[in-house]
Amino acid sequence: MTSTTPYRGYVYAYPHKTAYRPLAGHPAGRPLLSELWASEPKDALSLYLHIPFCEVRCGFCNLFTRIGAPDELTTRYLDALDRQATAVRDALGDADPVRFAAAAFGGGTPTFLTAGELERLCDIAERRMGADLRSVPLSVETSPSTATADRLAVLADRGTTRVSIGVQSFVDAEARAAVRPQHRSEVEAALGRIRDARVPVLNIDLIYGIDGQTEESWRFSLDAALAWRPEELYLYPLYVRPLTGLGRHRTDADAPDRAWDEQRLRLYRAGRDHLLAHGYEQVSMRMFRLKDAPQAGPDDYACQTDGMIGLGCGARSYTSSLHYSFDYAVEMRGIRGIIDDFTATGDFSRAEVGRYVTGDEARRRHLLQSLLQAEGMDRAGYRERFGTDPHADFPAELERFAARGWLDGSAAPGGLRLSPEGLAHSDALGPELFSPAVRAAMSAYEAK
Repeated sequence: MTSTTPYRGYVYAYPHKTAYRPLAGHPAGRPLLSELWASEPKDALSLYLHIPFCEVRCGFCNLFTRIGAPDELTTRYLDALDRQATAVRDALGDADPVRFAAAAFGGGTPTFLTAGELERLCDIAERRMGADLRSVPLSVETSPSTATADRLAVLADRGTTRVSIGVQSFVDAEARAAVRPQHRSEVEAALGRIRDARVPVLNIDLIYGIDGQTEESWRFSLDAALAWRPEELYLYPLYVRPLTGLGRHRTDADAPDRAWDEQRLRLYRAGRDHLLAHGYEQVSMRMFRLKDAPQAGPDDYACQTDGMIGLGCGARSYTSSLHYSFDYAVEMRGIRGIIDDFTATGDFSRAEVGRYVTGDEARRRHLLQSLLQAEGMDRAGYRERFGTDPHADFPAELERFAARGWLDGSAAPGGLRLSPEGLAHSDALGPELFSPAVRAAMSAYEAK
């Protein structure tokens, strides 16, 4: 499949949740978690706790989150999270050592919770799951309005090593255009509180391609962020997706827009070059890390292989054979219904919604998630895991990428990595590695 735009889709995991289906309809039915995890390595697990609440919903956001939490909904949600964690930890068993190598709180906005509720969230991770938050990397997402001193104090005390804040733009007019109600003064105050909390790693998210944004205003936001010398910066291209605030005002949200594509590519390259000139190294198309920054993740982390334990109705979990979660929605009514169902659930012993990832799909996932990292992939590691070579498994795709100049011809003989132009086109390259079956499942998904 050829791409007509560099911005087909952000591939942060494979397969996407829109390819998941209710497992009750699978011949094997809804599997017990104890059976799923029985033979899985458990000595380097990742733990992710999802909080599906925000004060407002940005116009570009298609994440699983709802606005507000009336009638003590956060309490009911944490109660359900506690029940789920107990069931999952029981399913992991005690026959093999269970160790968590990394933890993260995402959303939504985890700091939508009060300081006391954040204490309880940490207790669930530690007392129910057995994660030692003070001895593993712990990343937490926040927003300018919820990064309060009391919340940050709790997070710092409980071992948080990284705080990621979504700023998107330091220009108030651009923030309004992205339907993100905030003022630069509020953003700067929040950044000051984060630095005061002395969390080792600060990440700032910025977006390019906003209506009215220019190279000058993009440079202004970059420099405003750099003034805080963040250890990490993520630069995201703007997407206008169906059922989002921006998408509702555009009937042609999926139509090619060559001028917008060119603008986003131009701003990406300007941002990349600016950060490289200021002492940052590129980790992926989106991620840039200060060269002397402390390590934000475990030394042995590998996004292609680690088992993931996801808690919360918006979190995904994956074993070597099955990726699973709960139902998925973007529209607010659908999200509310899923959250309500989650808070009323008493039995979390089985996987509900998911997709089996074996054979060819496992190879695709490994290649895709490796190739989208700037360091690329060690072909020897691929051969050790699968017994084959990626060039033999995906000859057409890799030949096509090479012909477009997306592969780095100077990579070491045993390596496979993208060229700078390939990294720039990551959002076109990634979807081209989707299998026909996953592509068909995603196309058949009925958005809600």
